[in-house]
Amino acid sequence: MKIGCVKEIKNNEFRVGLTPDNVRAYVAAGHHVYMEKGAGIGSGFTDNEYVDAGASLIDNAADVWHLSDMMIKVKEPLEEEYSLFHEGMILYTYLHLAADKEQMDALLNGKVKAVAYETIQEDRFLPCLAPMSQIAGRLSIQEGAKYLEKKFGGEGILLAGVPGTPKANVVILGGGTVGMNACKIAVGMGANVTILDVNLKRLEELDNMFGAHIQTLVSNDSNVERVVKDADLVIGSVLIPGGSTPKLFKKKYLPEMKDGAVFVDVAIDQGGCGESSHVTTHDDPVYIEDGVVHYCVGNMPGAVPRTSTIALTNATLKYGLIIAGEGLEEACKKSNAIYTGVNCYDGKLTNKNVADAHGYEYTDLNSLI
Repeated sequence: MKIGCVKEIKNNEFRVGLTPDNVRAYVAAGHHVYMEKGAGIGSGFTDNEYVDAGASLIDNAADVWHLSDMMIKVKEPLEEEYSLFHEGMILYTYLHLAADKEQMDALLNGKVKAVAYETIQEDRFLPCLAPMSQIAGRLSIQEGAKYLEKKFGGEGILLAGVPGTPKANVVILGGGTVGMNACKIAVGMGANVTILDVNLKRLEELDNMFGAHIQTLVSNDSNVERVVKDADLVIGSVLIPGGSTPKLFKKKYLPEMKDGAVFVDVAIDQGGCGESSHVTTHDDPVYIEDGVVHYCVGNMPGAVPRTSTIALTNATLKYGLIIAGEGLEEACKKSNAIYTGVNCYDGKLTNKNVADAHGYEYTDLNSLI
């Protein structure tokens, strides 16, 4: 199969879909890999490393799109890339279609076979989302701590405090991979941490993990409203695989919160879990509403591209090799994980959560392959 990888064009997105080691694995399996020149520079990988691994370097992205049977990316294609789609091509990347109707329509109209990292699922685990969730969860505390500084509009509080001063109150909405990793860093920094989730079993696991260092609460409107009033930093880490995120963080909470408190909405890729959230960029990451600093960057792990690229491709290579070796249709028949990753196929929506998010017709992939 002809595999392509282009330079990401999203704002401050320095990750890349393939490392030189990945290229070597695809070439060893008998595939041809086309890399856009300079695609890996942001993650610290030189063109020479890709050539040494067996890739063919191409001067521009359009030619890579044209040559490729399967395009491997990190982030969703942007509007200027829609015209480069061709019927039957496989697109293997993060898509987050529940929050992006325009992209979804472009993929459907182009009859692209779109496989989303974030919906590949094995035994209720999301293996291609997990590494970025780990990074985003850890970054959320790092970024939140920074924007609590006065010069950024924060209340001017140190997360850990010092002897004789109060520690910051950190509230984490959602106890999944993002929430657990945020909790780990917040506890490690010495903050007072409260974590909420609807799943009692998960709360028990977190309680066993962190013990007396955290407070666990069932997530409901009353508990969320009560704890955010005293919060210095709120982390939104709620996820419905492929679907729109529920708005747990209400606008009505903002006037009741501390002036200069910070809200980091890690769920913004899927539409965000805050009613007051809208996507920001690494260039302009925050805005203030009702005195609360909002950080809603849509590609948080892009800030640490070397770590993120290696962690992501460690997870995606396995499935990419199966798709390239078997073809998408046979791969779906042999791997339920890959089957769950297919969001669009031959102009049809094949992920129910995405279809429900937009009120579109859902088609079972089994009826198409």
